[in-house]
Amino acid sequence: MSGAGLGWTRGHRAEAAAKLMVGWVALLWLLEVADAVSGHALDRFGVVPRTASELMDVVPAAFTHFGFAHVAANSVPLLVLGFLAALGGLRRFVAVCALIVVADGLGVWLVAPSGTNTAGASGLVFGLFGFLLVGGLVERRPLGVVVGVLVAAAWGGTVLAGVAPTQTGVSWQAHLIGLAAGVAAAFLFRRPATAPPPLTP
Repeated sequence: MSGAGLGWTRGHRAEAAAKLMVGWVALLWLLEVADAVSGHALDRFGVVPRTASELMDVVPAAFTHFGFAHVAANSVPLLVLGFLAALGGLRRFVAVCALIVVADGLGVWLVAPSGTNTAGASGLVFGLFGFLLVGGLVERRPLGVVVGVLVAAAWGGTVLAGVAPTQTGVSWQAHLIGLAAGVAAAFLFRRPATAPPPLTP
């Protein structure tokens, strides 16, 4: 493949990733507007632990937020981390997100304190952080390692604080489970390392 063709492919992949994430974040804001207009009727789609009927809300909970401040806090990291993860291919990105969302929702359903209602994209955000953090190392790709270092520098402190059990008013369980699911996704959906070109005598 020529250099021009490679650039075309990368440019279109970046454009597709950007459109996907802008649309995703826009959807979260539209849902929160609908929630506010309806008197917070969508809040019921959060996950209440160990209630059988709540298993239906495992996926919807990742798209529901408790107020505009909540969705605003998740928007920028989801946009940036999602874009970076989607650059590796949209089909793989969708599979990674599906694994994180389902694993996080089920984990919250199992271990969250009784009587709580957990919702929001933060579990996915923490999962994408974990996926990008270790993905380059797992795949032995130098660029991926650089991305992991940059992601750690930008959000590492926030992630450490977010998984601390001393946190109040947030689900540290959702954060921790999402982070673990993202790391697992990096192994499950890893791409084979690029072989170096053969040397000729």
